[in-house]
Amino acid sequence: MIRPGILVAALAASPAFADAPDVVAAEAVHQGAGWTISVTLAHPDTGWDHYASGWEVLSPDGTRLGYRELTHPHIEEQPFTRSLSGVAIPDGLAYVLIRPRCTLDGWVGSATRLDLPG
Repeated sequence: MIRPGILVAALAASPAFADAPDVVAAEAVHQGAGWTISVTLAHPDTGWDHYASGWEVLSPDGTRLGYRELTHPHIEEQPFTRSLSGVAIPDGLAYVLIRPRCTLDGWVGSATRLDLPG
């Protein structure tokens, strides 16, 4: 026989599993002295406790070249695209990496490669 208090405690101790943000598209456009990076994310935002909260542009060696903060949930807008202008990408790079994050899961484990037009 299972007592109700034990069942509730067992359920409360279960880990929360959530989907991490997914980069579904990305584009780089060279404009003047910098680059504009546009990233389309898909993420099952549920509200202020769990939403895609940003993405970063990394060089192949992991150096951060730019960061785009996302300041609110996009529950009704999925997938969604946001851009970051003025990103300084060193000459000679063939690609950059895009790594998103969310408020619950943090940074995703692996970044998405974005080949630079050349």
